[in-house]
Amino acid sequence: MEYRKIGLLVFVLCFALSGFAQDVVMTDAAAEAEVLGSGDGFFNVVAKGGFLGVTLWLALAALSVAGTHLIVDSFLKIKEKRIIPPDLTDGVCAALDAGDFEKANQLCGEEPGALSNILSAGFSNKDDGAEDAVAIMAELESEKLMQRVNYLNVVGNLAPMLGLLGTVQGMIMAFATLGTEAGAAKNAMLATNISQALYTTAAGLIIAVPALGFYSFFRNRAAKIILNMEALTMELMKKARG
Repeated sequence: MEYRKIGLLVFVLCFALSGFAQDVVMTDAAAEAEVLGSGDGFFNVVAKGGFLGVTLWLALAALSVAGTHLIVDSFLKIKEKRIIPPDLTDGVCAALDAGDFEKANQLCGEEPGALSNILSAGFSNKDDGAEDAVAIMAELESEKLMQRVNYLNVVGNLAPMLGLLGTVQGMIMAFATLGTEAGAAKNAMLATNISQALYTTAAGLIIAVPALGFYSFFRNRAAKIILNMEALTMELMKKARG
């Protein structure tokens, strides 16, 4: 009877000690996880990405700066008043109405630009093949104008590709962590790697969406301006012939 009581007492004591030990281990694991995950902010995630991860973020930053520059530059330069100057148009119209063809041609030479080049091509061939000369020059000027806009398309296509590459790298590192780490360290590293994958995906999309949107906007605006220039040039050519 005494042995049974002693055995029961030992069992209860061992159970209590095991519960206390488990609590200590869980507390230590939670503290370790908190230490490992406390610094997993954006910059810490970037730093833990290694050489490839940092390179990807630098490339994304460069694309962001380039995209912003191209958007602002296009807003300033792809404007109808800038490409089709009202002063030049009014001056050429007045000169042609007065029958002074030489003055009209001189005004085009004094204010170089897309419209001046198209008008000069038309004036140089006003007696024969003016339409073809105007169409060819308008196409060349359109290519020059669209060249700047096309860079936005490049930014919009590259950014999500780099984001996807960062996502793949983060997932590779996450699965590698599953096989090499254990306990709280594994959870912390897994969270960091998944964060890196999601951050790069989000960054790529944040850069690509406005770049592609503004690319479509400026492409349509440039096409409209080119068509207006061609129509204006043909109208002025009729005056020059008359």
